[in-house]
Amino acid sequence: MAYAESGGLRVLGHGYARMTQMTDAALSSHDAVRSYQVVVIRGDGIGPELIDAAMLVLDAVSQKRGGFELVFSEHEAGAGLFLKEGVSLRPETVAAVKEADALFKAPVGLPDVRNADGTEAGLLGGLRVGLDTYANVRPVRLLPGIDAPIKAEPGSIDYAIVRENTEGLYLSRGKGVGTSEVMIDTMLISRKGTERIARFAFELARSRTGAPEDGRRRVTCVDKANVLSSLAFFRQIFDEVGVDYPDIEQEHLYADAAAQALVQQPGHYDVLVMENLLGDILSDLGGATVGGIGLCCSANVGEEHAYFEPIHGSAPTLAGLDQASPISQILTAAMMLDHLGEVAAAESIRGAVDVVLGDGVVVLDASGRPNGGTMAVARAVADAIGTS
Repeated sequence: MAYAESGGLRVLGHGYARMTQMTDAALSSHDAVRSYQVVVIRGDGIGPELIDAAMLVLDAVSQKRGGFELVFSEHEAGAGLFLKEGVSLRPETVAAVKEADALFKAPVGLPDVRNADGTEAGLLGGLRVGLDTYANVRPVRLLPGIDAPIKAEPGSIDYAIVRENTEGLYLSRGKGVGTSEVMIDTMLISRKGTERIARFAFELARSRTGAPEDGRRRVTCVDKANVLSSLAFFRQIFDEVGVDYPDIEQEHLYADAAAQALVQQPGHYDVLVMENLLGDILSDLGGATVGGIGLCCSANVGEEHAYFEPIHGSAPTLAGLDQASPISQILTAAMMLDHLGEVAAAESIRGAVDVVLGDGVVVLDASGRPNGGTMAVARAVADAIGTS
């Protein structure tokens, strides 16, 4: 492993880095050539193309900035594997991820590949619980050069949705009970799970520069506490944790009101924390306001492990056509570098994306498809690294 001892998580800008405590000898070795072991899942549909594009950018930033290397090992997972072997994730892949510094994955799953109960097969939801990556971080940022569907300027939308990743209604995945007449899924909210996701959200807010509208660091708890006792419990624990963060403004918002507010007043928000299902839905809504979820990255973070993926699906109708935008996968790569501690390299990637979009080098059409194709975008971003 690249790290001697983890000292927690530190959020930096639009990403975060793992803080480390090392001996002088370890630091000397680490500074010579910092090497990181990264498991790669190429995914389904457009996934392999996105990985190829992101790899080109990662190679460029490692060469231009120097000082570190990424050692990749590829593992097959997703719907393609499910069709061949009846499983979407092999045990040896999970074991490899636990030994690595990070997992970098493309979208997985195919709409027509289904389990017997009708749910989509090939998804890797088990990773979240298996790795205990309890915090799903989904930045929503309006990039330069993007014609957003709402009236907003680049920089005026910049918040992060922190989604509890291991509990909530999605914990019922594969565990629903019922008959041909009725089905029941159960939502579970625990004190431990809520305390740690709330604390993660407050720490994230401390590291950021505040909401675009007023520069104030704030955390918004999104729930349906007026309807569900489980979410009233979520709110109660959020308030208890918030006592430890008097420097962070705290507020509550019902989920239905949040769906309106994130469209009408997105600049007010800095960090929003919520249950699993609510975070899944509202992060897609937020992505739509900044040009589509094809521009959105995410991280799944726990105390010991982390993995990184775009928030969109595998878009099989675009597979192999060189028409998918790799921006989400490229920005996901930047989040991974933040986590590994290569913050300057991560900022170089984000800066390059801003340059090529802002200067019109890369143009996305109304459906999010890039002019010139997938790899043309990757080459443009790679060429722009270090110029911003």
